[in-house]
Amino acid sequence: MAKRKVAQNTDTIEVQEVQTVSAPFWEKYQKQLLYALGAVVVLIAGWWLYKTLIVAPKQQEAVASMWQAQNMFERDSFRLALDGPGGGFDGFVALADKYSGTPAGNLANYYAGVSYLHLGEFDNAIQYLEKYDAEGELLPAMKYGALGDAYSEKKDFSKALDLYKKATDATDNELLSSVYLKRLGLLYQHEGNKEEAVKVFERLRRDYPNQQSQDWREIEKYIYRDGGAK
Repeated sequence: MAKRKVAQNTDTIEVQEVQTVSAPFWEKYQKQLLYALGAVVVLIAGWWLYKTLIVAPKQQEAVASMWQAQNMFERDSFRLALDGPGGGFDGFVALADKYSGTPAGNLANYYAGVSYLHLGEFDNAIQYLEKYDAEGELLPAMKYGALGDAYSEKKDFSKALDLYKKATDATDNELLSSVYLKRLGLLYQHEGNKEEAVKVFERLRRDYPNQQSQDWREIEKYIYRDGGAK
């Protein structure tokens, strides 16, 4: 009986010791913990309100404001698309700034970059294209490809090669991949790197075969000329 009593007392002492170790932490810091929890709740609620009450309405407004600039872009009126199509509508430069943080504002960066590219203003094109946050299967390749074009026009061929590689690796879309593979191969040719040019052209011939196209016949010619497999 005495042994059992000692065991019970030991258990009681251990429980009391645990309580004396754990209890003071909450008692001492409960205000700080509650403040921290409250701050997290406020941040979450604030973000939700921002997305719901600010971003969503701005996105709707941006889409409604953008169609005239897109119309000018489709007509190849790139200066009007950039600076303002008239009728009180903003161009892509103003739209990108005014609706920054919305999907439409983000897309305006891409339109602005491509418009500047067409106008030969390559530094401006790079500035806006780099701001563009591209997602999905096609858009990253289109961004990298356009940047590659801009750097190629600036004679920064090393940078252009890197971007064309990224464009070809960013998508499995036949049209985009074949376009940028061809540009990559031609740029390797221009730089005198026949070995890499042949690799690219053979990849293009292997992965995207289309013997009826003019491109296919040109690729065959390039491979033969640079000493690739016949």
